[in-house]
Amino acid sequence: MPTCPVSSNLNQYLELLLDSARPFLRGELEEVDKNLPHLVSVLRSVGAGECWHKHGSFLEHLVDLYKILKLWKAPDSVCLCGLFHSAYSNSYVNLAIFDPSTGRDTVQEHVGESAERLIHLFCIVPRQSIIHDDLLFKYSDRELIDHLRDSEVSVRNAKEKGVFDDGENWRKKLQGIVPAEGIVVKHIRTGENVSVSRRILAVFVMMTMGDFSDQLFGFQDYLFENTNGRLEFSGNNFMALWPGDGKPGLWMTSISRMGAIYNLIVREEEIYLEHRRRNGENRNGLNRDEDIELVIPPVFENCTKVLNAEEQIMGRDMYWEAVCCGASGKHLDLEKAEELLVKCVEKNPFVGEPHIVLGQIYLNKGKFEDAEKETMKGLVHILEWGSPWDKRMTWEGWIAWGRVLFMKAKEKSWPQTSWGILNLGLVK
Repeated sequence: MPTCPVSSNLNQYLELLLDSARPFLRGELEEVDKNLPHLVSVLRSVGAGECWHKHGSFLEHLVDLYKILKLWKAPDSVCLCGLFHSAYSNSYVNLAIFDPSTGRDTVQEHVGESAERLIHLFCIVPRQSIIHDDLLFKYSDRELIDHLRDSEVSVRNAKEKGVFDDGENWRKKLQGIVPAEGIVVKHIRTGENVSVSRRILAVFVMMTMGDFSDQLFGFQDYLFENTNGRLEFSGNNFMALWPGDGKPGLWMTSISRMGAIYNLIVREEEIYLEHRRRNGENRNGLNRDEDIELVIPPVFENCTKVLNAEEQIMGRDMYWEAVCCGASGKHLDLEKAEELLVKCVEKNPFVGEPHIVLGQIYLNKGKFEDAEKETMKGLVHILEWGSPWDKRMTWEGWIAWGRVLFMKAKEKSWPQTSWGILNLGLVK
């Protein structure tokens, strides 16, 4: 995924993102991978579309995670792991549409050996405890911010100067948690030891970022009493009624922390490999899965920012109040909604929907340049995520609406009647 450039080139970046997303927007899955329609039909034939999954059906979620990983430029084996990622069930959900004792050969025939190995590992490791207890909960927000800063310097020193310092705080801590040779965990069903390389662990962290972003919304906050916005799964309100009010969920702080840790692992891997290269060493015999490319998702400014939990909550609540108080379209309500949305994007600048709604307010006011700026930012964020933050509407719906607003802002026109609003739809 290309790095988001300065604002003067944002329009060009938006076009690049749209080009990547267009096959998914048009349902032309064969343009993404000629075998993808067949793989989706396989999942459909074993009942994935009949299984409930958080925000919809399991089939929808599987295809959505594939889409997210593809838009993030993940390797094919990782994208295919996303497409079949819980097919044997895992530590989070009971969705064994393929029996792991008899179905591995069947899955391998469809996706290949490399992808099936990832799928199987993903389904047997204790992902909740690995990612949360063993990674996320070992770091404070302050540590992650400091270690991201320090690690950037370390990578530059390694590559430009050949300087390698294992004694740096960020490296010592990361190596203590995730050493170069990887980790050993217990199989969630048999209790046997399972070896997981550091790179595969990193892949599973990145996949969990996409996985959570696609499925989490306000319902899980009620279910786990996530009042502090840190998604620690500490509550037990099992009587929460699905789907709740549809409010955006408080999952982004947790995902930003995953992104930071993922980035730290990627940087440590870069230093590790650079050190070996300079020493003239070949692969050291350990199964480190170095053939798997580690890509950086574009979210949270390429996984370099950690979102404060309190600011996440304030931003979400401001957005919710704005879309509710602005629903009537009255002038005074829109003034209040504009004020709230401006503050919202200051608190949480990493989601697109507040920019889109703010763009509509500016169109209503005839502030076309401001509307163009906001809708462009909103579209970029939504396309980068590959999933909606406000899940009352689909990802495709938010993009279509945002593109209509963006087009009208560039035309410097906006309907002044209700029928005019209903008549919108065509995107040039």
